[in-house]
Amino acid sequence: MRAALALPLAVLSLSGVPLAAAPLAETCANGTCQIQLTPDQLLGHASALVEQRRFEEARPFIAALRQAPSAGMEAHFLAGYVAVETGDTATAIKEFRASLAIDPKQTRVRLELARALMMQGKDGGAAYHFRLAAQDGALTPEIRATIQAQRGILRDRRPWHVSTEFGFAPDTNINSGTSAETVDLVVGNQTIPLTLDENARARSGLGQTASISAGWRFKIGERGAFLVDGDAQGVNYKGTANDDYTVQLAAGPEFRPSEETSISLQGLGLQRWYGGDRAVTQLGARLAVQHTIGDDQRVGLTLDARHSASGFQEAYSGWNFALYATYERVVARSLIASASLFARADRLNEEAYSSKEFGLSLGLGGELPHGINAGITGTASRATYGAPLAAFSDTPRADWRLSGRIYAGVRALRVMGFSPSVSYTYTLNASSLSLYESKRSRFAFNLARYF
Repeated sequence: MRAALALPLAVLSLSGVPLAAAPLAETCANGTCQIQLTPDQLLGHASALVEQRRFEEARPFIAALRQAPSAGMEAHFLAGYVAVETGDTATAIKEFRASLAIDPKQTRVRLELARALMMQGKDGGAAYHFRLAAQDGALTPEIRATIQAQRGILRDRRPWHVSTEFGFAPDTNINSGTSAETVDLVVGNQTIPLTLDENARARSGLGQTASISAGWRFKIGERGAFLVDGDAQGVNYKGTANDDYTVQLAAGPEFRPSEETSISLQGLGLQRWYGGDRAVTQLGARLAVQHTIGDDQRVGLTLDARHSASGFQEAYSGWNFALYATYERVVARSLIASASLFARADRLNEEAYSSKEFGLSLGLGGELPHGINAGITGTASRATYGAPLAAFSDTPRADWRLSGRIYAGVRALRVMGFSPSVSYTYTLNASSLSLYESKRSRFAFNLARYF
């Protein structure tokens, strides 16, 4: 595996890295010789020694190169290359990440980082960096073929993945309540203002959050596999009234009719608890089709159907259907842009709670300089309900729903394998019924680890 990935240093040089060393200018006096090097000369000699695999001789030059502010990216790369070639993959990964933190568009650094991650068995991270590296238009056909081959190997050999996250989240509306103090109650031909209880109005709070996501893939034959995916997440507030916990499990076969296309069908189950009580139990199925276009584009279609059994009222029980069409593309060689159209329909026992929703989501995220991973997403949708809520209106409810999220994390900073991140989420529900009007701001400060 390592031989298939290893590339000579001169095959894909870094931007601005001279591989040939210029003659050294020596000044000798009283039996002592001094050599003065410019940063470019130092870089040239360090890279030439590394190319010749004279790693021990190169180390002092690389150490000296770190003192030149203009050559920080190249110094980290050469140190990482020496580390990976001498078996120290942990140091190599650290150095390559530091190099990309300075310039995330360096293809050679990203390829070497993917190789080091692959050698450590971190196939998810390796696949991500191979995908971004493949966007470089200057790649030779041979190197592009090597990248595609390694991505195929990673897809076939990666049996499992796990990620976990925990932190705390200040929230302006932990119960998704309305900001209105009164609502109009319709009694016959009269409208009577009703003062809302504090429990029905928006309340702020500080929650402790945790989540875990895991998946297992068992290969069956040349083109088949069996998939198992599990997710759990929860938020704990003071008391139990607004505690919210969800567990979901999905399992089923996957078929790949070609290298670019996958089709999966999974049965799924979900259990949610809210306020210490069972909120809903769902059982259903999910069909997903994904197709890769070239090296930089991907489209997907997902159909989800499940039956919900409410733990609160039988009126909330029924069927839920959803359809998602997604498109994503790598842009600027280190960012991924995405767009998703979705349609949802809830067919519940009570027509007034049944709804149809159509919407659009847009997102952009990826790697920025200084080792920052960041992104922004936005969603807008329109939901309409099947019948009026007789106590509040003589017309069916209709909502506009808007949400946005911005996040930033520092993958280069790790504490026991965990990296810090911060996010801000804003949601707005503009409803024709004031009882359901709400807005919410939430910050989340987390530590995350990806296995």
